[in-house]
Amino acid sequence: MNVLILHAHPEPQSFSSALYLEAKKFFEQKGDTVQVSDLYAMNFNPVASTSDFNERANPDYFNYALEQRKSLKADTIADDIKDEIAKVEAADLLIFNFPMYWFSMPAILKGWIDRVFVSGKFYGGTRIYAKGGMTGKKALVSITTGGRKDMLSSSGIHGDINDILKPLLQGSLGYVGMEVFEPFHAFHVPYISAEARAELLEKWRSELANLDERKKMDMPDLSKFDEYFHPIT
Repeated sequence: MNVLILHAHPEPQSFSSALYLEAKKFFEQKGDTVQVSDLYAMNFNPVASTSDFNERANPDYFNYALEQRKSLKADTIADDIKDEIAKVEAADLLIFNFPMYWFSMPAILKGWIDRVFVSGKFYGGTRIYAKGGMTGKKALVSITTGGRKDMLSSSGIHGDINDILKPLLQGSLGYVGMEVFEPFHAFHVPYISAEARAELLEKWRSELANLDERKKMDMPDLSKFDEYFHPIT
């Protein structure tokens, strides 16, 4: 299996980084091929802009998604994006590992998705969900939080963490066609003991070992939305 780990934490000694390194070690020991995009270490540019295209298809008006489509055909997309696309294409499993920032992911990871999930290849038109460009690939989100589990539950003050993550789980990963596993959550990590962190790492290893049995997130059933997949007359 080919695994791509997207890691987005600026501190190498963080628990988030420990999760990423443990996943890398686990899959390598299994004999899988592992690639890593450590976004902070790479100093990855998260800003989608005109500089993402070596040549503009339309120099008079900038539409990012349309430029993505045309630059792919013309092979004029920026090299750093091209490198990340190649990693995605090779991967069977993508792991997105990050701390929760403001009910979401760090900007550097959001920018990676903006720039690398290119229109015309991974999504666009009717190329969504089960018809998306990443069908056949699987995704697992690994997230750390400062908040306690009871705060990020259906009865908690913030609501269920998987509902909070819907823009990523469905709106990005599911949208491009990936099967999305239920996320791994590590709650309250800045405030728990070293022993509790060790237990979380052991749980992470165990859940990676049983990934094939892991529950997957529900995505829209396209058969209920046939009107979206027919030409407008």
